[in-house]
Amino acid sequence: MTDNNDLTDDSDARPTIRTDGGRDVVELPDRVELPRLLDFYELQTAETTQIAEFYDNLRDEQLTTTECRECDELHFPPRIVCPECQSDDLEYVDLPHEGELFAFSTVRAGAPMGMEDDVPFVIGIVDLGDVRLSAHLSDAAYDDLAIGDPVELKIVEIDGPIDHERVFYRFEPKEP
Repeated sequence: MTDNNDLTDDSDARPTIRTDGGRDVVELPDRVELPRLLDFYELQTAETTQIAEFYDNLRDEQLTTTECRECDELHFPPRIVCPECQSDDLEYVDLPHEGELFAFSTVRAGAPMGMEDDVPFVIGIVDLGDVRLSAHLSDAAYDDLAIGDPVELKIVEIDGPIDHERVFYRFEPKEP
């Protein structure tokens, strides 16, 4: 315990601690920023990730992944080392922007932090031919979907407390 009766912090993101009759009282702020480790979307600059090229390609409206030049294995998500032969001789290759819905489900609870207001939402496995990947399905209702439905790529901007722009991929039902 301290002798100082006012240990307030100028930051709105931290609790205010004051002494009240010998016992510390913590007043929580109305809004608390999420810890960096709980952010669902990773940092996307070359200084923060070795797959920055993947995000640069997304910003250019192109979905890509890595392919090993040694064993020709295609990987998703992109890698920096081939999990098959351990080579680091990888190159980025284009993936199709259209695919088929392989499987899907609705998230009704237990969404990642920062996505709680989005529930319910549909997630799915999208078959792009050479790879299958999981994705949020935008503008889709579970009851309107069927396995085998055509879907197409949608790039979204991520709004958050990071000092650089971020993007991510989603898929949406393809218009007939």
